[in-house]
Amino acid sequence: MAYADTLAPVKPASVDACVALASNAERLACYDSVFKPSALPVVQAAVVPEPVKKIDKPVVQPETFKEKVVDKVSNIKVIGKAPTLEPTTSLLDQRWELSEKSKLGVWNIRAYQPVYLLPVFWTSDKNEFPSSPNPNNTVTEAQNLKSTESKFQISLKTKAWENIFGNNGDLWVGYTQSSRWQTFNAEESHPFRETNYEPEASLMFRTNYELLGLDGRLLGVTLNHQSNGRSDPLSRSWNRVIFNVGLERGNFALMLRPWIRIEEDSKDDNNPDMEDYIGRGDLTAFYKWKQNDFSLMLRHSLKGGDDSHGAVQFDWAFPISGKLRGHFQLFNGYGESLIDYNHRATYAGLGVSLMNWY
Repeated sequence: MAYADTLAPVKPASVDACVALASNAERLACYDSVFKPSALPVVQAAVVPEPVKKIDKPVVQPETFKEKVVDKVSNIKVIGKAPTLEPTTSLLDQRWELSEKSKLGVWNIRAYQPVYLLPVFWTSDKNEFPSSPNPNNTVTEAQNLKSTESKFQISLKTKAWENIFGNNGDLWVGYTQSSRWQTFNAEESHPFRETNYEPEASLMFRTNYELLGLDGRLLGVTLNHQSNGRSDPLSRSWNRVIFNVGLERGNFALMLRPWIRIEEDSKDDNNPDMEDYIGRGDLTAFYKWKQNDFSLMLRHSLKGGDDSHGAVQFDWAFPISGKLRGHFQLFNGYGESLIDYNHRATYAGLGVSLMNWY
C-alpha cells in the first residue's frame, strides 16, 4: 500500500525484533538503531575564578643607621609594654621630664632629694670616737657631743643637655648637702658636727615596659662624689658609679640603685670598708596619698656574716597649713652620715618639709 511506505521507522524494543526482518538492509538498520550510542550530554566545565593576587605593601627601608637601629629596636618586646607616659599621672615623669609633654628645657632649677629642716634630730648612740681601718682616720680623743641636734638638707638638680639621642637621653647635674648641727651644745659653741657634700651627673633615659605589675619608666647611670670636706682624722669620702632603674604604678614609685665604688689608693683611702657598711645599693619606695608623701629606703652590703650591714630610713611629709608641710624622719642602721658610716644607731627627727619631692 502506498501509505505504508511513508511510515516512520519504528525503533525495535530488542535485538530479537531485528532478527525477524527479512531484508538485509532493514535488519542492518535495525541493529544500528539498537546499538547506536546515545548522545552524551555536554557538561560545561566549571569556571574556576582566578585567584586574587595579594598586593604586598611596599616596605620602606630605613635610610640611615639611626633609622635602622630604631627599626630593629622597636620590634623587640621587653616583657610587656607599659601604658603611654602622661605627666599628670606619672610620678617619675614629673620628676625627670621623661615625656615630650613634660620637658621644660635646660638649666631650670628643680628639687632633687627631699628638702627639709629638722630642728630636733635625736640619736640613740652618739659617735664620739669616729674610726676607720685607716689609722690616719681614727679619732683618739672623745668628742663632746649632745644626743639631740638639728639636721637640714638641700638638694637641687638641673638638666644640662636634653634629647642627646634623638628624642631620648637627658644629662642632669645635681647637688645635695646635708648637715648635722649641734644647736643645743653650748659648751662647744654649737658646732656643725657633720656636713656631707654630694655633687653628681646623671644620664637618664626614658623606658617603656611592664614588669611584675609595674611600669618601667627610667634607666640611667650616675657619676657620684660624696665627701665631708674635713681634714684627717675626720675626713671621709668616696666616688661611685650608680645605676638607676625606675618603676611606677599610679601613686607608687620604686627606685633601684646598685652601685660600684671607684677604688682609691689604699694609703689615701679614708674609709676602705665603706661598702661593707653603707652598702652596695639601695632601694627606695615612694607612695603619695592625698597630700602625704611616704618613702622607705633600704640598703645593704649584700654580704653575710660579720660583713652583713645595712640601714632603713622612713620619711613622711604631711600637710600643716597651705603649702607648709611637716617632715618626720626615722633611721636605723649604719651610715646615717659619712662620719658615722661604720657606726650603728637609731635617729629620729621632726621638722618642716620645704619642697615637694614628687
